[in-house]
Amino acid sequence: MKPDRAREVLHALTQGIDPETGADLPKNAITFRSEIIRALYTAVAVFDQFEVRTKRRAQLPENVGVTWSPEEEQQLVTEFKAGEDIVSIAAKHQRTPRAIEARLERLGLITADQRTTQNSFTGTTKERTAS
Repeated sequence: MKPDRAREVLHALTQGIDPETGADLPKNAITFRSEIIRALYTAVAVFDQFEVRTKRRAQLPENVGVTWSPEEEQQLVTEFKAGEDIVSIAAKHQRTPRAIEARLERLGLITADQRTTQNSFTGTTKERTAS
């Protein structure tokens, strides 16, 4: 069964509807028990969270989680020392701005206080002052 269909079935059951026929379930059906209803709603919520996580993951750059090679680190150092901004460097490396800053910190080129990223997912940044 595909996840979308499973979610539809669960949602129908939470509404007291037979997922196959669309008819109302009998009032004595097990799905009207409070514990069962809570379990069904929990399952629907898990599907919703999975969908959000999947969409978010699809928006991340290709190299998220990929180990840094020595060559890529050297390229990062060169770009940073040349004054390129974090967002541009991140785009070139197909990584998040937060990952770029984390690597720069690990390499001793910036401190934690110099980081500009505020959000670990979107990589939104605050203005960076010259250091």
